[in-house]
Amino acid sequence: MEIKLKKQKLQLTKESEEYLETIYKLQKRNGIAKTSEIARQLNVALGSVTNTIENLERRGLIEHKPYKGVKLTEKGMKEALKVLRKHRLAERLLTDALKMKWSEVHEAACSLEHALTEEILRHIEKALGYPKKCPHGNPIPTDKGEIQEEKSYPLTLLKIKETAEIVKITEESSEKLRVLEKYGLKPGTKLNLIDKSFREGFIELKIGATCLKLDLETASGIWVRRENYD
Repeated sequence: MEIKLKKQKLQLTKESEEYLETIYKLQKRNGIAKTSEIARQLNVALGSVTNTIENLERRGLIEHKPYKGVKLTEKGMKEALKVLRKHRLAERLLTDALKMKWSEVHEAACSLEHALTEEILRHIEKALGYPKKCPHGNPIPTDKGEIQEEKSYPLTLLKIKETAEIVKITEESSEKLRVLEKYGLKPGTKLNLIDKSFREGFIELKIGATCLKLDLETASGIWVRRENYD
């Protein structure tokens, strides 16, 4: 008699989920996630990153290329999208239902996401009207692991006098979001690029009648949809 063993569900720690989420974002932006950048994003020691990376690689979730960085495997990508789904639906719950500030929900969602099961997520989705994006404009993966990215570009790639509309904010720390919130730099906001200087490290924008300067690091986390030239 043939005995079929039930496939065990992959169990990930909170730390592993945070690493997969961070690697996904860095890989999406740069093509690969460098260990030094992972450490910076998670605010942990480089030695700690090395140990966790080795563990994730043993479990078949990432591939580590020495002196280059890491990439998610197909298995790792599936798990990363599950984490992103939990995180972004948690953000929507906090803003839409609990009325938390747009700039404050990222860190709160980081704590909440690890306790959410797929069953709970389905109830949250239904209650919120099946949102497609998080409050910062990033797409929410489906329960089937699919994600629909809208075509957009980092603000730093705009040409002078070009107009655009903000699609999403990829750098979601409360500190950066508070700055963007102050100037009304949210998804849906239209802007015009007045000037930029990579040597001096700034970009100058016009939003309505208001002009402002942003550092290039902040600007690179704002992704836009080009509209036209003035």
